Amino acid sequence: MPERTRSHPTSPRKKAHVEIAVRRNVGFRQKTTGLERLDFVHNALPELNASEVDPSTTFLGRTLAWPFMVSSMTGGYPDALAINRSLAAVCEELRIALGVGSQRQALEDGRYHRTFSVVREAAPTIPIVGNIGAAEVARMQSADQARRLVDLIRADALAIHLNPLQELLQKEGTPDFRNVVTGIGLLARELPVPVIVKEIGAGISGAVARRLLEAGVRYIDVAGAGGTSWAGVEILRNRSNAPGEAFWDWGIPTLTALREVAALRAEVPDLTVIASGGITSGLEAAKCVALGAQLAGTARPVLTALRQGGVGALRRLLVGWEREFRGAMFLTGSRTLAALREAPLVNLPQP
Repeated sequence: MPERTRSHPTSPRKKAHVEIAVRRNVGFRQKTTGLERLDFVHNALPELNASEVDPSTTFLGRTLAWPFMVSSMTGGYPDALAINRSLAAVCEELRIALGVGSQRQALEDGRYHRTFSVVREAAPTIPIVGNIGAAEVARMQSADQARRLVDLIRADALAIHLNPLQELLQKEGTPDFRNVVTGIGLLARELPVPVIVKEIGAGISGAVARRLLEAGVRYIDVAGAGGTSWAGVEILRNRSNAPGEAFWDWGIPTLTALREVAALRAEVPDLTVIASGGITSGLEAAKCVALGAQLAGTARPVLTALRQGGVGALRRLLVGWEREFRGAMFLTGSRTLAALREAPLVNLPQP
């Protein structure tokens, strides 16, 4: 990739995003993920020992201790080096997947390449997922740039994030989404690793997922509404309440998006569905698997734990979530993930 030749706005923006996400209240105000409306049916006769529960799985050809991913967060500015190194080291230790933040800055210059490449140095055996935005993909005439991003971190897959809402509200945004599907199809055909298409917190509908499948995509992260509002992040960064305030709660709740996209596996069995968007516990991750996801993911709770309490707090959070996940399997009599996917969920009474 070319070395730095001029200054670019991406680095300070990435730093601002992290600081706002950690320090400010950027959750949805009225909309929730919907997962809190569901509960597992307790199995008082699980007919197995807790020690027999096996939540291990395979993702992108690598083994995970349980079906979980620390979702795309950061990179491309000085402080991101320490953040990504710590995230990668803990994910490697706990054997869960990791995605880096948007690598757009790495296409601009080479100054902060190591803020991305450090993840593979610290995590040699887990699945690592690269990341680029849909607006950049729409302008690609070949897979060359995307291939360089994959090579930079020795990624097992490249995530393309769909963020039309964020681009619309971002003061320096590029809400140019014509030809995105064409670009996605190009990368799905030509990259040496799978393409994962994800939202960033406004959700992917069943109709959009079907278009992605037609373009050759077989990994979809629904990233629904109910967690971090990226409209809210941009509103706060712009120090303005207009015109974006009306869109603070825009999006498809995670539960709705997950149900719609997971239903397509009946037609496309090799579709891998990732559930993210407001996941705040191992129990919620277990609900997502029971609803048809092959993997669950989260971002802001992990970043917050790391920034507020260091690596120790991050490790305690993720270990606790894994214990919750295993507990949900035991208490539903699910020795394997296949059994958990058959565990019944019921609607809780609404006030």
